[in-house]
Parts: sequence; C-alpha cells; structure tokens
Amino acid sequence: MTHLIMVPGINGSDAVHWQSRWEQQPGSADIPAGTSFARIAPASWDEPDLPDWLDAIDSAVDAARPGFYFVAHSLGCLAVAAWLAAATSAGRGCAGAFLVAPPDTTAATFPGEASTFRVPAATAATALGVPALLLSSADDPYCSPAGAAALAEGWAAELRDVGRFGHLNSASGLADWPVGQRLLAGFIAARRHPAP
Repeated sequence: MTHLIMVPGINGSDAVHWQSRWEQQPGSADIPAGTSFARIAPASWDEPDLPDWLDAIDSAVDAARPGFYFVAHSLGCLAVAAWLAAATSAGRGCAGAFLVAPPDTTAATFPGEASTFRVPAATAATALGVPALLLSSADDPYCSPAGAAALAEGWAAELRDVGRFGHLNSASGLADWPVGQRLLAGFIAARRHPAP
C-alpha cells in the first residue's frame, strides 16, 4: 500500500484542486485503489506560520507508516523542505517528495502573509535527503523557470517542466490532472523498482 501525505499551499486546496480530487477519487489507472491519503491540518492556512505547518507535518508523519511520500503544492513544498531539513533518520520514514510549483521566496509575487517561510531551512541550497521530483510550469506567476531550476538544484531534485499551466492550481483547470498522476506513479515505481 502507498501512503501519501498531502501538503497543500496557502488556504489549503479547495474541492476542485487536483490534490483534493486525487484524495476523493483514488483507484484511477495511475493512483491505484488501496492508496491511502492524509492531509496536514495546520491552524494557519490563511496566514501561514511555518512552525505551525511543521507541527502539522509532524502529526501526519507520526500517524503514517514508514515508506510514505509527500505530495506538496506551492507553499507546501517549502514546508516539506523545511521539515526534511529538520528531520532525522532520513526524513523519519519518508520515501520521497513530489513537489509541485514551489514559489520563489525572492520573487515580488511571493505572498507577504507567508513571510515566516522565507527561512534558510525552506529555501537553502541543501539536498532534501530523500528522492525528490519537482514539477514546474513555464508561466507560473510565483516562480520563473530559472527559480524552479535553482530550487531543484539546491534540493537535489529532478526537475520536470509540465508546460504552461500557471501555478498548477485550481485556476489552472487541471481537473484530475492525469499527467501529474502518471508522473507521481512513475516516481514511486522508480523508488520501488530501481533500474539495474
């Protein structure tokens, strides 16, 4: 069984966001039946406070079995990076991190209410310590292709450009986002069955 810990961005992911749709409709061709989901539950969705989000990740990890994967979007990617930077024992059982559209904290578009996320633990050029795949959009208003490349390099994550879909959020109209599902399935399969 695969266990996925969903880490949305600011305001959480609404009902039409691909993260929510994946949780509501498991058993697709690429997210098999039997996949379990947990979503972090910080108290500060709307005015994000990084320590609160890290506590929420801790709670979700404590309830998970070793071998779980993070599936993070936007600000959630920075929270996962900060949590992995602080975690011990190779991420306390984390098998990998699937990171979608992390924002560039140096960009003018970075939300001011998320200032606690502008810390080295979230954005420093430090490998995450677990396998990671970073998906970016060429026209993401919160992170340029160069910014995404810099984050991927610093985190030692594989980088994939998935086209021009804005911030890869509800406004992007991705619905179930089958491309994302296939990329996640491939990422997990590669961890379970590494190439010889």
